[in-house]
Amino acid sequence: MQNSIVTVINRTKARFFVLESNEFEPEPSFNFTEIEALSSSTQELQGQELWSTTKPGRNRGTVGQAHSYDDHRDNHQIEFERRFAREVTTRLAALIQQGNPRQLLLIAEPHLMGIIREILVPELPKNLKLNELTKDLYQLKVHELHQYLTSKALLPT
Repeated sequence: MQNSIVTVINRTKARFFVLESNEFEPEPSFNFTEIEALSSSTQELQGQELWSTTKPGRNRGTVGQAHSYDDHRDNHQIEFERRFAREVTTRLAALIQQGNPRQLLLIAEPHLMGIIREILVPELPKNLKLNELTKDLYQLKVHELHQYLTSKALLPT
């Protein structure tokens, strides 16, 4: 039985985990496994692959004088993050519908958590318990993540 879905998100990637209980053993035990990963194709592009110039806010004249201007890269970056948040939300909605979990644990960087929360919370079923942790834990291995979350009492041991 699927007890929890755990999602770890950073600016460019998301990992999805499930915590399942083993009901057939005399002592309750849990299996924590990674089921999927998702990447933002736009966010992973660097420099000239994404922008026409690599240095923001510079327009060089022929005489060597530079005029600064705002090329609105920050606005584009926020829009890229919103698109990725929508992709993550769509995938989470499908996982929730498939597994019917009791709990959803979202782990993301603080600025990204706000975007995810804004998009995801209205879509969640009312009986699903939502926990949030604003921290970047994407780099942790599966067993390290499980150990960390159990030490913080966010998941059962």
